[in-house]
Amino acid sequence: MGTNDTTSAGASAQREYDRRRARDEAKIRETWGEGRLGTMAVALSSERQSTVAWKSGAVGEAVVGRTLDAIASDDLVVLHDRRIPRSRANIDHIAVTRSGVWVIDAKRYRDKRPSLRVEGGLFRPRVEKLMVGGDPTRLVDSVLHQMQLVHELIDPVPVSGALCFVDADWPLIGGSFSTRGVEVCWPKKLAKRLTSLDGQVDVAATAAAIGERFLPA
Repeated sequence: MGTNDTTSAGASAQREYDRRRARDEAKIRETWGEGRLGTMAVALSSERQSTVAWKSGAVGEAVVGRTLDAIASDDLVVLHDRRIPRSRANIDHIAVTRSGVWVIDAKRYRDKRPSLRVEGGLFRPRVEKLMVGGDPTRLVDSVLHQMQLVHELIDPVPVSGALCFVDADWPLIGGSFSTRGVEVCWPKKLAKRLTSLDGQVDVAATAAAIGERFLPA
């Protein structure tokens, strides 16, 4: 297995971006033709937001991937861009450490601040919501689902989760937090957390089992 996966972080997101961009260009050329007019129309057109999102996602995954690769070792194996069986979805990064496995979802929200909103309390059930730029998200639900899939494979090895935000508007002091068992942080913070862990997990064997089940996307 080695200390690190050879799969490129963000590769599947980049491929989807390229596919959507080619599709959008083909539709423009259907209207304006393949000549100079069509080329000008392509150059002047704006990419669809749904297409741009895949490019941003690929960049975020690549940034997190490089940070994880920099700390990879015999005691910390990193797997990138792993396909979830019987699904079109994928897990961005899986880090196998001596203390357990981390399922990591990379997100790029430029200049938007992740925060935690807590509702309820004494007389109502406590509900935690992850907000990004003031908007509620279901990002934690997605990570928890991925964690469960990995846990079912490697139980009783502990499985943790992290949402790692790139280019977010983090405050100068503090900023990172945990919600529903998922760490919310930035790449360097996550790397520091992972390298501080210790335990008795067989890293190589666990990484091999995960790699056989969750193939490169």
